[in-house]
Amino acid sequence: MDFETVVRQRYSARRFRPEPVPEATLQAILALAQYTPSWCNCQPWQLVITRGGATQRLREGLYAHAKSGAPAQPDFAFPAAYRGVYSERRKVCGVQLYQALGIGRDDRAGAAGQSLENFRLFGAPHVAIVTTEADLGVYGAIDCGLYVQTFMLAARDAGVDSIAQAALASYPQLIRALLGLPEQRKVVCGVSFGFADPDDRIHSYRTERAAVADAVRFADY
Repeated sequence: MDFETVVRQRYSARRFRPEPVPEATLQAILALAQYTPSWCNCQPWQLVITRGGATQRLREGLYAHAKSGAPAQPDFAFPAAYRGVYSERRKVCGVQLYQALGIGRDDRAGAAGQSLENFRLFGAPHVAIVTTEADLGVYGAIDCGLYVQTFMLAARDAGVDSIAQAALASYPQLIRALLGLPEQRKVVCGVSFGFADPDDRIHSYRTERAAVADAVRFADY
């Protein structure tokens, strides 16, 4: 696909088929993602990508932990608040999701159940846990964000669907224990990926983007 088509077609998949991504396809995606730019070319991203039984073990461990009501303890603080236009955009995104699934405004159990699906990895056969070195701080995390974007676009170009998940960063200590990661590797996010079920109703909508004029101001003098 041409670049514009790849960018416009990428979306956050929330229902996956069980078949794994072929090894050659996955290696091609990863090779392309390595061309991500980074601060001083540090390339701080390191990933653990699960396959087969490892995906299932991580899925079960995360889901049980989240369902128990364990509080989130991310390595990088989640947003302190969503205000103004950010609150409105977040709300619209949630409403679209719940409407697609037939979850009513007052159906708190339904909403909570759907939120927990994050920790089931939405049924994906793989998840990439993206980490950075602790000493690199926020700049390492920013570089990892760039990597995630490149990875997801490379995946879409290869016909592979994905979703970046901040929710998976809620329990970094559990992830480090389950995947054997050292303490100095800080969890930025997860990316669940595979082949989406295009006919599932959860994929019946797309989020909108703000106009360029809402995001950009030119300074000419």
